[in-house]
Amino acid sequence: MAETTPEQLMDLVNTEDLSKYTDTAVELVMSYGPKLILAIVVLIVGLWIINRLVRGLAKGLEKSSTEPTLARFLCNLSSVGFKALLLISVASMIGIETTSFIAVLGAAGLAIGLALQGSLANFAGGVLVLMFKPFKVGDFVDAQGVAGTVKEIQIFNTIIKTPDNKRIVVPNGALSNGIITNFSAEPTRRVDFVFGIGYDDDIARAKSIITRLVGEDSRSLTEPAPQIVVSNLGDSSVDITTRVWVNAADYWGLYFDLTERVKLAFDQDGISIPFPQRDVHVYQHNGQQSA
Repeated sequence: MAETTPEQLMDLVNTEDLSKYTDTAVELVMSYGPKLILAIVVLIVGLWIINRLVRGLAKGLEKSSTEPTLARFLCNLSSVGFKALLLISVASMIGIETTSFIAVLGAAGLAIGLALQGSLANFAGGVLVLMFKPFKVGDFVDAQGVAGTVKEIQIFNTIIKTPDNKRIVVPNGALSNGIITNFSAEPTRRVDFVFGIGYDDDIARAKSIITRLVGEDSRSLTEPAPQIVVSNLGDSSVDITTRVWVNAADYWGLYFDLTERVKLAFDQDGISIPFPQRDVHVYQHNGQQSA
């Protein structure tokens, strides 16, 4: 019987190992190959569907006149969320354990949320402002102690420019939870004046002058009709309240012009506009004067 040489023994061992590795590889391919191919197909199809859904969402938001900033944010958020769910599903199909991965993501999200409470509040406020639109770019508002024109609505902050050209950044969190006065929301506004005349002056004449000046100004609206009434008998004046409706853009122009024109007309007609003053009376007592 022929003896097996060391070289032949090594060849036999290598052949057996190679056969074992080949069988293992074939088994892995047979086991995971279909899953991998299916996962790749699901990934490709899923990405295609997500892109179609996001484009459809963008068109729907555009047709509904949604604020562009909010529309872009919702589209991006939807895209990221759908793709994350798709990747988790694909990983689960291949056989990767996703439970621990999801738990880690949840813990990380909680930690990040606690660390960024203020920023998340501003973010939520920005979404509310963009969704419910208490104001829009170009409106003149008074909010959080700031009055000015809205220049830009961002997802975290709103930029307001004051009449003296200061740029103020207001956090959306506080803005969405506070009182907002929007002076531009309505097409018309009422301008209120109070003109004081002396007790010796002719009330009817003063009212006639104001009525004429209001009627001569084309910016004053006839509907609702202007209101000119005696509203108060003060310590030193008879107060005539004048209420005139104008287009919102004409508010300050009419206010300044009519104030000046009424003063000039009163001066021309001899109607006084009282101002604070003190009368000093001097009495004689035994040849001495006293006040």
